Amino acid sequence: MAASFSLTCSSKDKMKIGFDAKRAFHNFRGLGNYSRTTIEGLCKYYPEHQYYLYTPPINSSSKVSWRETIPATKIIEPSGIFSKALPSLWRSLAISSLIIRDNLDIYHGLSHELPVGIEKFRGKKIVTIHDLLFMRYPQNFATIDRIVYKKKFLHSCHVADQVVAICGQTQNDIIEYLNVPTHKIKVVYQGCNPIFFKRASSYEKELIKKKYNLPSQFLLYVGALEPNKNALSIIKALSIVNDKNISLAIIGKGERYKKILQAEISKKGLGSRVIFLGNGVETAELPAIYQSATAMTFPSFFEGLGLPVIEALASELPVITSQGSSLTEAGGPDTIYIDPHSKEELAAAIDRVSVSGALRATMAQRGRSYVEQFSIQNCSDNLFNLYRS
Repeated sequence: MAASFSLTCSSKDKMKIGFDAKRAFHNFRGLGNYSRTTIEGLCKYYPEHQYYLYTPPINSSSKVSWRETIPATKIIEPSGIFSKALPSLWRSLAISSLIIRDNLDIYHGLSHELPVGIEKFRGKKIVTIHDLLFMRYPQNFATIDRIVYKKKFLHSCHVADQVVAICGQTQNDIIEYLNVPTHKIKVVYQGCNPIFFKRASSYEKELIKKKYNLPSQFLLYVGALEPNKNALSIIKALSIVNDKNISLAIIGKGERYKKILQAEISKKGLGSRVIFLGNGVETAELPAIYQSATAMTFPSFFEGLGLPVIEALASELPVITSQGSSLTEAGGPDTIYIDPHSKEELAAAIDRVSVSGALRATMAQRGRSYVEQFSIQNCSDNLFNLYRS
């Protein structure tokens, strides 16, 4: 469960809080989603405070459009020719002087990093660590990447006054792999985008099914297409399920792994039962897709948290996912857990869920209650209580 903290200052005290907002403006996957929901939640529920967002140049319509949703924030971009030409160096080396100049109370690195020179900042320094996959699964990362990541993570955890872990599993990994003392780490769950808690109308669901040519019964996978996510296991399980009419819809990016999936689909003769929705699915369309599916299948080998599981449960969609790592935290007591190495277990779970409407209804209702703790308001409250403490 997310930690709760006692308040040590009056609610009337105004704070100046800064964020590393690079991924909020420039990343439209997991780390970017975390940054955006965190900033949006704090702006909505704690609007009396001042928020400073430090980011490389914002130069596309999608980035500008998100900027318009948070008008009360102050956005700091590179100003000089050198800084604009080398935004990565600006972010790593120059932001600290700006943080000191702006006289912040708190600076929060939202995605593993605190800039060089932050030690001179007299305010409080916080860093969020999402996962340590590069240490758990080094074979999936280039040597140079592992060296750079480890150096950055160790520096951030060393200079931070507080390390935020997005789940208990990540907290355990920080202790084990980086030797950070337990007292320095707090678990504050990642908030789920509010759009997943809203019900789509029958008309909206029919439109989305028609747009993407979705069948009446389909399993859903949402996530990056990479070996650790293990979508290949779903293809293998689909070939042996009893219900030969159920299909699979896949939403995610990763061309190299997609070719592996396509080869397995061809080998098993499943071409008519697997649909790749491509990269064009908008976030706003996801709730209707979730709510049109039969079940979410997410047999990942390891997750930092497993946000697609939380999004599915918020959408009242039954979930089948892997036992172990953080997925039991994300899925709660009424999700079905399987061995991700066993296509037979996954197929049996799919059969069990697909044939029983009563089971699906129970899983949907109880799962929706469980993920209330991941609502943006709850997570914003927990994070802001940490700031105040």
